[in-house]
Amino acid sequence: MSIITSLINSCTSAQPSETIGLLETSSNFTLSKGADVSWLTQMEATGYTFYDADGSKKDGLQLLKEMGMNTIRLRVFVNPSNDKTNGHCSPAETVAMAVRAKNMGMRIMIDFHYSDTWADPAHQTKPTAWASHTFEELKNDVFTHTYDVLKALKLAGVTPEWVQVGNEIPNGMLWPEGKIENNQNWNQLATLLNKGYEATKAINSSIKVVVHIDQGNDNGRFRWFFDNIKNNNVKYDVIGMSYYPYWLGYEAGKENLKDYTVTIANLEQNMKDMVSRYNKEVMVVEVGGYYTLVQNTKDMLTDVIKAVKAVPNNKGLGVIYWEPQGEKSWSGYPLNAWQSNGKPSPALNAFKD
Repeated sequence: MSIITSLINSCTSAQPSETIGLLETSSNFTLSKGADVSWLTQMEATGYTFYDADGSKKDGLQLLKEMGMNTIRLRVFVNPSNDKTNGHCSPAETVAMAVRAKNMGMRIMIDFHYSDTWADPAHQTKPTAWASHTFEELKNDVFTHTYDVLKALKLAGVTPEWVQVGNEIPNGMLWPEGKIENNQNWNQLATLLNKGYEATKAINSSIKVVVHIDQGNDNGRFRWFFDNIKNNNVKYDVIGMSYYPYWLGYEAGKENLKDYTVTIANLEQNMKDMVSRYNKEVMVVEVGGYYTLVQNTKDMLTDVIKAVKAVPNNKGLGVIYWEPQGEKSWSGYPLNAWQSNGKPSPALNAFKD
């Protein structure tokens, strides 16, 4: 999330047959509809209670499944703090939640931030343990951390369908060594990304590696970034994008300053262009709408799903809502999709078939 830190005051080997949904072909393609729920464990630990429509207590993951979701995305930090919203998401916590989601029949995406806390376009701080490392050491850090987390998942019986190498990285990651500044340093960013790719494929070659930047409606931004990583021989499978219409042209105190209808056609066009230009799959790995604008958010989600489905040849893989269950009184985050009574927002009905 590009705004989260300031917003909330800076959160035995499994065989392919044992895993969920590796490499789906066109003949059995199923759209991924899901949520990043990395706050969920801490919400439960602090006593937050989830309810279904009739007021009965219910598991938060089960509620999301009943809303039509089939995918869970989980971020992983390196050595996080115990801060309720800005910490946790340690490798061990991520493994535990992934097992829980897999046991519920959900598909899994793992999102590596390569930081001890939030990584986004404005923040790509190296983990404290890596802070003094040389670039050569950082290359090994990325490989080892990625490999070790995925190995722990595999030993727990989970092989993710997707692994995201870096989180919202239009300006690079692991600053300053992997930072893009004045359109320079692409070779070092490329090297770091390829180390994440290599570690992922060493665990299971069928896992799809995602490279993710923000502002999915901005074709110029995407062409600039992905042209450069292509020219620097970055290896990856899926182009991941964030799409938060609320933050496009955002000004404090002006809710919904830029409505999604202004940019939704650009999102669809950009996805189609990415597939055509780079011969990659695409996925909206983060999306969200303002929590009080229920109908607008539902309409936006409906249209985003339609846009992804419109990408030819099933190359549009899916749509993932970022922390829909992160109700505002708990998280402080206004683009959640939950009601103050602990029930899902009707906006999430967009995920139902």
